[in-house]
Amino acid sequence: MAEITAITPQKHDKSRCNIELDGRFFCGMQLETVMINRLKCGMSVTEHELARMQLESERAQALDRALTHLTHSMKTQREMERFLKGKGYLDKTVCAVLERLRELGFLNDEEYAGRYAAAAGKSKGKRLIAHELKRRGVDGEEIAQAVDEMPGQEEAARALAEKYLRGKERDVKTLQKAYAYLLRRGFEADIVRSALALGEDADDD
Repeated sequence: MAEITAITPQKHDKSRCNIELDGRFFCGMQLETVMINRLKCGMSVTEHELARMQLESERAQALDRALTHLTHSMKTQREMERFLKGKGYLDKTVCAVLERLRELGFLNDEEYAGRYAAAAGKSKGKRLIAHELKRRGVDGEEIAQAVDEMPGQEEAARALAEKYLRGKERDVKTLQKAYAYLLRRGFEADIVRSALALGEDADDD
């Protein structure tokens, strides 16, 4: 058994509160759930009991929040997991919501990776996009598939090269800087060399 040592309102959501057990944060919970179960400081309770209360009463609300969060943009499973845990939901609640979102088709890392790569590929290279997808929690196989299917890397690199070089003297030093810039944007070296050569040819026409 553990003792509830604090029940405090959350700063950004007064309808929820944070619950501490034995002096440490345990979970966030709807104030309504706290009142229905008559939770108060000094009460003895098990972690299992609190987890059950949260799961039963808050799964629907957690799903609601997750769906609202998805209206702004697609999310990876890792991003959604972090979001829900940041709201104080316990692992069982989070897992239940993630499973439901997958069933509904709202969480699909393969689709996310493909869309992200297609959009980002207009201004970034495969290496940078792969790094960003990995940071968002996408699986390695799904990343590889997404970047392998990206079209138009040569055109994107050329457009960036021309934009970078616009109004500049195209001497060796400037071209070296442009080369380094495109590498930092994640483009492969052969694509960068080709893009800069195209830029020089276009300027000589």
